[in-house]
Amino acid sequence: MTTTLIRVGHSPDPDDAFMFYALAHGKIATGDLEFRHELQDIETLNQRARRRELEVTAVSLHAYPYIAADYALLPTGCSMGDQYGPMVVARHPMTVDELRASTIAIPGILTTAFLTLNLLLGRDFKYVVVPFDQILEEVSSGRVDAGLIIHEGQLTFGTLGLHLVVDLGVWWQESTGLPLPLGGNVVRRDLGNDLIVRVSRLLRQSIQYALDHRSDALDYALQYGRDLDGPLADRFVGMYVNKWTLDYGDRGRAAVRELLRRGAEAGIVPTLPSVDFVNDA
Repeated sequence: MTTTLIRVGHSPDPDDAFMFYALAHGKIATGDLEFRHELQDIETLNQRARRRELEVTAVSLHAYPYIAADYALLPTGCSMGDQYGPMVVARHPMTVDELRASTIAIPGILTTAFLTLNLLLGRDFKYVVVPFDQILEEVSSGRVDAGLIIHEGQLTFGTLGLHLVVDLGVWWQESTGLPLPLGGNVVRRDLGNDLIVRVSRLLRQSIQYALDHRSDALDYALQYGRDLDGPLADRFVGMYVNKWTLDYGDRGRAAVRELLRRGAEAGIVPTLPSVDFVNDA
């Protein structure tokens, strides 16, 4: 049987590992499709998507306007901050106004965290790009004034004696009444509709399998949980693999459109004529 290779890019983090557990371990039948998983940090995946290198990949929603001509948003795989999200932390208590005069370590210029921080602060603030898993150390050492943290750092920053300045997911929800859509899975449009629908359905099956076999999927995901024990990994996965991940739903789709509309209005991202999602029904 001739197989079709589908390269899937995702982050080496507990939530993505949990989401793709079934596909990575042959727990669901994929027929003539061979899925090859390529694990890299989200900013690297954003840049690879701009070069059209992967058939399927996780991306920051901030990056989507730059790749929308080549990729469609899948209805599954969303990481949604529902009254929580990326955080800015510092060594000492600080106000948002003080933050505007600070140097902030960020995990990448195409991350949704950075887009949201721009919407909060305006575009005139100092930042340095630091690998996401080194930001807490940059802050605690004093090399930067504050850090924009994503992934499991949201649960562990307190162990370093750092202080929360602002939770961007909370700020966004208070501003819009919507959850904050952080990342999603996209599929390259040139695969054609039939193959796109097949891939979309398999990704949905993988997520559902992990939710139905939570203990096994968590055991696998835990190997990617830097500084997370079992209970913390379970909590982190629950934050970002849930009902939103199976399908954005109308409210989640509205949140994506509002985020990108505000980003375009602020001159941060290109304006999209529409934001379309794959229909795999």
